[in-house]
Amino acid sequence: MRSIIDVVQTVQRPEKVLQYGEGNFLRAFVDWQIDIANEKTDFNGNVVVVQPIEQGISDMIQAQKGLYTVILRGVKASTTQEELKAVSSISRCINPFLQFDEYIRCSENPDLRFVISNTTEAGIAYNADDRLEDKPQRSFPAKVTAFLFRRFQYFHGDSSKALVFIPCELIDKNGDKLKELVERYAAEWHLGDTFCSWLDSCDFCNSLVDRIVTGYPPKEEVPALWEKIGYTDSLLDTAELFHLWVIETKCDHSAEFPLTKAGLNVIWTDDMSFYRTRKVRILNGAHTASVPAAFQYGLNTVEECIHDPLIFAFMKKCLFEEIIPSMDGDQAQLIQYADAVLERFANPYIKHQLLSITLNSISKFKTRILPSLTGFVKKNKKLPVALCFSFAALIAFYRGKNLKDGVLTGERGTESYPIRDDADILKTFAALYENVSGTQKDAQRVVHSVLSIEAWWGEDLSAYADLEETVAQFLSALWQDGVKNVLATVVGQA
Repeated sequence: MRSIIDVVQTVQRPEKVLQYGEGNFLRAFVDWQIDIANEKTDFNGNVVVVQPIEQGISDMIQAQKGLYTVILRGVKASTTQEELKAVSSISRCINPFLQFDEYIRCSENPDLRFVISNTTEAGIAYNADDRLEDKPQRSFPAKVTAFLFRRFQYFHGDSSKALVFIPCELIDKNGDKLKELVERYAAEWHLGDTFCSWLDSCDFCNSLVDRIVTGYPPKEEVPALWEKIGYTDSLLDTAELFHLWVIETKCDHSAEFPLTKAGLNVIWTDDMSFYRTRKVRILNGAHTASVPAAFQYGLNTVEECIHDPLIFAFMKKCLFEEIIPSMDGDQAQLIQYADAVLERFANPYIKHQLLSITLNSISKFKTRILPSLTGFVKKNKKLPVALCFSFAALIAFYRGKNLKDGVLTGERGTESYPIRDDADILKTFAALYENVSGTQKDAQRVVHSVLSIEAWWGEDLSAYADLEETVAQFLSALWQDGVKNVLATVVGQA
């Protein structure tokens, strides 16, 4: 069978985008979008990719001349769909640890305008050992600083050659934090006031990305996929159909970077807080509210939750009767987003393990569920029953013993499962459950202790009227009657 480079044509275009990160996500999200913009608008720009760490796949990308295939699979309008697209927007991939001179010369490109990055959540971080003369610097922000300083020098401080940064790292205010570190390096490296002023000409946008990218498919699927597309491709990249990119900026770059014009789900805004809140409390919140109960009930993947009538009814009750009513904003728009989320959860191509979602569930509950719970109380002057039950299910999930190597061991029937969280949190639960026999009194003691830990929740939750009593009643019922029976009562199917 022929290779992709024998079938798909490379296209020479100006390199308008510098991208730190060559992994699956950026290729199936950003580069896929740029390829569509090239087809449907006058953008006419390619991406030069920079491998951000020493170990990467730049050699594989170069071997395929930047070409690869994106395979989108999922459920739309209740039917399973698949979309195949050969992407040609990457012109080349540079490993700066081996090709530093080639990398730094990219700063001299007058066509360069946008910088995209996904260097993982830990990528936008400070490294005190980085120096301007390093080739390259270790940290991503230090690399950016050195790159910008070379561009500033080469173009003699011309503000028209400033760049637009759109980080995709999964941290809040990612653009603001990147700029903060660049300015810190500029000051510590004594790069001068003029350069620091020029940095203000660069636009460091904040962004929110939303697409589940599953990457290279399981090896047993590959031959059939190659047969379907008609060529071999060692960089196949699979993802769900849904995509959303929210970019927060005080400037309007939509004409210059015409993704929206190309029909893509890209939102330019001067305040992304609504979109971030919507994603955290609806998409992430649906996971965190339902997963502890669903796992203890006996399920293992998110898709199974959608197909189980009891868990699905509980998930919908959380979303449509409690989470969305607790939120500000257009309720119809929130409901539409929640419907799309449930459709995404039903994707048969994504095996999202419930146990992986339970990692660090205490902090997830604080950011994803607690605002909905307390917001519902403030708006309705009563407790949200389903979210109170989810709180009890969370506490029940953390019932474990044998804390060893940072893992607490829980039991589901005859099976053992790992409980993973901050060491102090696991120690607290291990101590709380050490002498629990399952009585109502035990439930009250455990719940009071958990709700009173302000360091976990940012406040003493036992101060909310009836919250402690309600959660304790649910926890006791879980111990005595089991998850299925209590869930049936919560959703009105008892």
